[in-house]
Amino acid sequence: MALMFENKMKVRDYECDAQGVVNNAIYLHYFEATRHELMEACGLRLRDLTEENILPVVRNANISYKSSLRGSDEFICTVKIEREGVRYFFYQQIIRIEDNTLCANAVIEVVCLVNGKVAMPEIFDKAFAGYITWRNKK
Repeated sequence: MALMFENKMKVRDYECDAQGVVNNAIYLHYFEATRHELMEACGLRLRDLTEENILPVVRNANISYKSSLRGSDEFICTVKIEREGVRYFFYQQIIRIEDNTLCANAVIEVVCLVNGKVAMPEIFDKAFAGYITWRNKK
């Protein structure tokens, strides 16, 4: 069974809109920050990959908002990974710690460009080995 990565975070007041809730676009930042924390926990640094001309890029992002976060709320952002062909699907959730409320779900589809072309870099499969579930693996 694949592992789930967790990243604990806290809402900063400047991330809130006039109604006092986290602006919808900020959730995308939380999801991305968590994916980057996962990469670093697995020994991958984006700047090193960039120097090697390996670029993970978001192909599609689908976010479903469930309950609003407010200033100073602490939350956990989780991620699980599925892989199909050249695509990685990051299934992510944001859960408010205080009451264990699901605030947002996301499926972020990522592909990797190697020297400017979509490719399957083995470096990600090796680094994420404990976190990946394979779709339709033959």
